[in-house]
Amino acid sequence: MALKVFTWALRVLAALIMLQTLYFKFSAAPQSVHLFTILGMEPWGRIGIGSLELVASILILMPRTTGLGALLGVGLMSGAIFFHLTKLGIKFDGDYILFLYALITFVCCGVLVLLSKNQLLGLVSPLLRKTH
Repeated sequence: MALKVFTWALRVLAALIMLQTLYFKFSAAPQSVHLFTILGMEPWGRIGIGSLELVASILILMPRTTGLGALLGVGLMSGAIFFHLTKLGIKFDGDYILFLYALITFVCCGVLVLLSKNQLLGLVSPLLRKTH
């Protein structure tokens, strides 16, 4: 029971963080446009990454696809953390919140990947059997 509550807390936290940033990406908020301009990914990167974060959030919230969504979330947040450490800085536009959100989401998704390893292996194992 405690593991179920913990898992749901991770799922909701990761999804909420990704979903709440979508408004800024999809509405072309100045901070979001500025960030993706620095990365040389405006507008396609902003819209594309926002779309992938939406997909990841939906997958994370659905029990049958939590592992896939978390794996996508780990990938997306790895990119966000990488760019904060290399091009954007940990403190972007005067605060640390975007970097902190990326770290929290990365950790939540990473733990969800570990907790969903059987689910993920179940998706991969039929593919592996077909190749032999």
